[in-house]
Amino acid sequence: MTKRKMFFRMITASLVRRRSRMLVALLAIAVGATILSGLVTIYYDVPRQMGAEFRNYGANMILLPEGSGAFDNAEVDAALSKIPAASVVGVAPYRYESVTINEQPIVAAGTHMDGARAASPYWYIDGEWPAASGELLLGKEIAEKLSTKLGAELNVRYALTEEDEDHSDLFVKENSRKMIVAGILETGGSEEEYIYMAMEDLEALTESAGELDVAELSVSGSQAELQGYADSINASLDGVTARLVKRVTQSESTVLTKLQALVLLVTVIVLALTMICVATTMTAVVTERRREIGLRKALGASDASIIWEFMGEGLLLGLVGGLLGACLGFAFAQAVSVNVFSNSIAFRPLLLPITIIVSILVTGLACILPVRSATDIDPALVLKGE
Repeated sequence: MTKRKMFFRMITASLVRRRSRMLVALLAIAVGATILSGLVTIYYDVPRQMGAEFRNYGANMILLPEGSGAFDNAEVDAALSKIPAASVVGVAPYRYESVTINEQPIVAAGTHMDGARAASPYWYIDGEWPAASGELLLGKEIAEKLSTKLGAELNVRYALTEEDEDHSDLFVKENSRKMIVAGILETGGSEEEYIYMAMEDLEALTESAGELDVAELSVSGSQAELQGYADSINASLDGVTARLVKRVTQSESTVLTKLQALVLLVTVIVLALTMICVATTMTAVVTERRREIGLRKALGASDASIIWEFMGEGLLLGLVGGLLGACLGFAFAQAVSVNVFSNSIAFRPLLLPITIIVSILVTGLACILPVRSATDIDPALVLKGE
């Protein structure tokens, strides 16, 4: 039998003989490794999960024309080319015009409904999103102002004007379209003060196409990444300016920073408690084996052999506990992700060796003081019974 096999048999036999104590240490290591693996997985996946959650609160970037005036779809496309396509969640261009319904002036917003739905998923719609030409989405305040309900038919009118030599507006003609109320929008904000229609319907009413007043973008990314996209757009494009929606981006950054700091703090505390538990258990084992250690030293055993035996027991516990914790940690992270974010979490293979190595290191550090006390045992005193 080789020395290596003999050494392995010695430490496993020692662990089995004291299995009640060692199970406590193994359980502590496994729990620590589970928390480590699970929280680190959550730590790295939280930005993606929280980013997806914050996208439900609306756009975090807007595109505006430089100066006064408007811009067009080509400039929006040019701006989007500066942002990775995979990061763009939704794009909603808007054009605002004053129309008349039941002799009352109302601001109408033309947009692409699919883009608005993706960029503003928090909008609550009583009814349905407009799905076809000739359908309207009314803000709640406008619906109350017009005393209208779902399914009602409204006559939307737009007065065409042109400027004369004195730069005053001259009436040309009035266009009108019969439109059906498909849904009523309720947000608790200024969105309730407008009516929304497909961009094609607004362009048909105004007999002009391509002009935009603003474009709202919902983009996945950290605040630094979003600022980088905005700076790139502003530096390379004329006629359009990109701005971040501070209330969204700053809130997201603040929440993520605090949550990641909390995860890191909890991980450090759990590892410290694991170290204390292992150190306490190994100290009890050394105290229990004082006679055995004294006898071995009296027979000529070196301090190094005693150190390696105890360290071998601790490191083996760290290996087994780390392996168990790495597997249980992913299950823990998956359960947290599903229950908190309603979304599964990605397995990170690199965490398996990292968790095992950290568990072994923590266990090794925890064994240092107990092992030092083992080498300080005086064989003569122990064998005399003192």
